[in-house]
Amino acid sequence: MIKHIKNGDTFPITERRRFIRHPLCYPLTYNVISPGASKGRKEVRSKTINVGLGGLLFAAKHPAKTGDMIKIKMPFEDKVFIIDSKVVTCTKNTETNLYNIGVSFYRFKDAYKVKLVEQIYLIAEYRDLRSIQLGKEISLEEASREWIRRYSERFKNLYW
Repeated sequence: MIKHIKNGDTFPITERRRFIRHPLCYPLTYNVISPGASKGRKEVRSKTINVGLGGLLFAAKHPAKTGDMIKIKMPFEDKVFIIDSKVVTCTKNTETNLYNIGVSFYRFKDAYKVKLVEQIYLIAEYRDLRSIQLGKEISLEEASREWIRRYSERFKNLYW
């Protein structure tokens, strides 16, 4: 059972999402950057639980307060995408004993970055699959061209 935490009290949550979320598991690190947040708190590793146009959900060992600003870093190979976000919900998952932190993107460009990261990961998976199918390694660039030609319209329709 998942419960919402507010002022130390817990209660069942109701659905408030405005955007469809897709269950995806991508690595990330995050750091609470709000004024008054614990000073010296290090970046923490986590993974996304789901991603949507308006925000994302990830698991954490420690709760965050609604309204906290969080800087998220999503890596892919040698690049790191930095996303500014705001905590909109923090729920405790009693099965995993972790907190599910839901954030909304601070600006449209942050939502765009996450969509771009998602597309890059999907293309990388596609490259791996095509390399197996063809029996030879194909480049990320070659896989990108093929993936965009085949799937970009369908991918675009998931969000826009």
